[in-house]
Amino acid sequence: MNNIVTCLWFDQQGMDAARFYTSIFPNSEIGTHVDIDENGEPSSVPMTVEFSLNGNPFVALNGGPMFSFSEAVSFQIMCKDQAEIDYYWDALTAGGEESQCGWLKDRFGISWQVVPTRLPEMLGQSDPEVARRVVEAFMPMRKLDIAVLERAAAS
Repeated sequence: MNNIVTCLWFDQQGMDAARFYTSIFPNSEIGTHVDIDENGEPSSVPMTVEFSLNGNPFVALNGGPMFSFSEAVSFQIMCKDQAEIDYYWDALTAGGEESQCGWLKDRFGISWQVVPTRLPEMLGQSDPEVARRVVEAFMPMRKLDIAVLERAAAS
C-alpha cells in the first residue's frame, strides 16, 4: 500500500502554510509544486504544494474559498516533555488562537492538539479515580502542563 497523504484545502495560502509548517517541524521539507491555475495557465500561486512534516506527506491545494477548516479534524502532536509542548504551542498559536484542553487553531484555521505522550497512560490507569482527577485537571487548561497532570494523577 502507498502512503496515505493528507490534502489540506486552502484558498490561496498553500505555499505560505507549507513554509510555516516546515519551519516548525523537524525532518520536514517542501517538495514539488504545480504552478498553474485552474485553466492550466502559469500562475504565481501554485495549485498544489507537496510537503512533509516529520516525514509525513501532505499536499496543500489552493482550491479557493469554498471550504474552510473546522475542529472536526485535528492533528495531534505527541510531546515527550514540557519543553516540546511549549515549543509547538508557541509556534502554532502565533497568529492563531488558543482553545481548551491542549487544542489550538493556527493562523490558517487548522486545529492541533499538543499533548504529552504520558497523558494516554494517565487516562488509561486501572483506577478510574486517577483518570477522573487527570480529566478534571486538564479540562480548564489551555496549554497542557505535564507537572500539574502528574500531580493530579498521583494525588
